[in-house]
Amino acid sequence: MKEYEEVRSSLIEMLEDLDDRLGKIAHDVKEPLDKDFEEQATQAENDEVLDGLGNAARTEIEMVREAIARIDQGGYGSCQVCGQPINKERLKAVPYTTMCIKCASQAGR
Repeated sequence: MKEYEEVRSSLIEMLEDLDDRLGKIAHDVKEPLDKDFEEQATQAENDEVLDGLGNAARTEIEMVREAIARIDQGGYGSCQVCGQPINKERLKAVPYTTMCIKCASQAGR
């Protein structure tokens, strides 16, 4: 685990940022609708976009939490498909990845 302490800290910061972003999105979605019908239509469209962003943030939060758990359990850095080590550069770029580049390419990720 010591090998990945810095990554773990970075993932925790990422998790805090994502939680903050999700909170702001939830707050914006709860805003009351305007009295003007045209403005309500615009707000509804904006809410759809915010819902999509919120769903993406929730998915990313889950992936970050799983990466932290893998670090804690000693499985971080190994491809969950083939079991080979994940390239350090890939982990740096996508710290919550679960697959090596070869397996991710074959899976279309």
